[in-house]
Amino acid sequence: MIERYSLPAMSFIWSEEYKYQTWLRIETLACEARAAMGEISADDLAEIKGKAAFDKERILEIENNVNHDVIAFLTNVAEYVGSASRHIHYGMTSSDVLDTALSYQMKKSAELILEKLVKLESCLKEKAIEHKYTYCIGRTHGIHAEPTTMGLKFVNYQQEAIRNIKRLESAIEEIAVGKISGAVGTFDHLPPSVEEYVCNEMGLKPAPVSTQIIQRDRHAAVMNTLALIGSSLEKFAVEIRHLQKTETREAEEGFSKNQKGSSAMPHKRNPIICERISGLARLLRGYAISSLENIALWHERDISHSSVERVVVPDAFIILDYMLHLSIRLIENLTIFPEKMIENLNLTRGLLYSQKVLLLLTQKGIKREDAYSIVQTAAMKVWGDNSCNLYDELLKDHRLTVLISSDELKSIFKEVPELEHLDEIYKRTVEQ
Repeated sequence: MIERYSLPAMSFIWSEEYKYQTWLRIETLACEARAAMGEISADDLAEIKGKAAFDKERILEIENNVNHDVIAFLTNVAEYVGSASRHIHYGMTSSDVLDTALSYQMKKSAELILEKLVKLESCLKEKAIEHKYTYCIGRTHGIHAEPTTMGLKFVNYQQEAIRNIKRLESAIEEIAVGKISGAVGTFDHLPPSVEEYVCNEMGLKPAPVSTQIIQRDRHAAVMNTLALIGSSLEKFAVEIRHLQKTETREAEEGFSKNQKGSSAMPHKRNPIICERISGLARLLRGYAISSLENIALWHERDISHSSVERVVVPDAFIILDYMLHLSIRLIENLTIFPEKMIENLNLTRGLLYSQKVLLLLTQKGIKREDAYSIVQTAAMKVWGDNSCNLYDELLKDHRLTVLISSDELKSIFKEVPELEHLDEIYKRTVEQ
């Protein structure tokens, strides 16, 4: 349930309070840089730093009149500071504040996402090790294929989590830029040294070049990374949804003591966490598309991106933060049914060993096409008749028995399979 989840850190980053705090910090840092250049007296700087404040309700009241959020903010700050406020926002444009603050908020939010992504990877690794030898059937097109292990499923997701960590680290690097370069990015009223000082104090780098805004391909890179991470979470959730089907029941979401599955059917145990993850992933992909649409703006800027970003950027970070919370909980509380996996392995009565028989026949010297025909003929009978199995049907074909003895054939068919190179896969991945 959403009400069980508390996200104070992430939600605060996208609160009005935090936004105005960040705006005020940027404006104050710009004044500090100008004071160091001798453009603002020590007394005026002290006045600014000592009195600068804001009131959210007052800002909204002013904005309702002037219809401009930054002007409303600056007007309110000036009411606190007095005459020294003339130095605030000197030579700057609104986007210097807005875009530097947005980059800062995105960086801070992405760092919180990164912490949870690292925890997720650790949980997946732990499960991969725990279930290394938990054999189950692999499925292609939803149909039984050949044996694998539950551990290998977790290894795949763990490795994908590692790739997502690297992608997010790269996205953080890309968005961690600010700009204090004026109306069209030419530094016509403030030197680059002011920008360098502000950005350095904010833990950002100056954008090497900008127009009136930081270029939106950077934001799109972050938003697409968030969507990619969300899609990875959905990929795992969809697998659990399939494995939790009544007919399959190889794995199941944790189901609490007092949890209810259906208002009508008391027996239901539904994969609601996985389904919630799938739904939220769709939102993230939609937001990624919106961020791509924001890249192509008119000339040095327009504000068609602004209304979009006010919705999609905070939402995307908060949604993914919640999805990671759900995913970690899902993995930690996941129930695995190894006995059911063995049962399902043997459900098709030996068909999972069809390729082993095919390859053995080719080793005996017959053409692959003929070997395929022998095995497929027997396999189709097994598919059509629940009373027979592949081993017995193969022994009815003289084309096979003249090449392979019953004992040699029987050595292929095992109740619990083995994977010869499982250790090697683990050495290349979780055991590195």
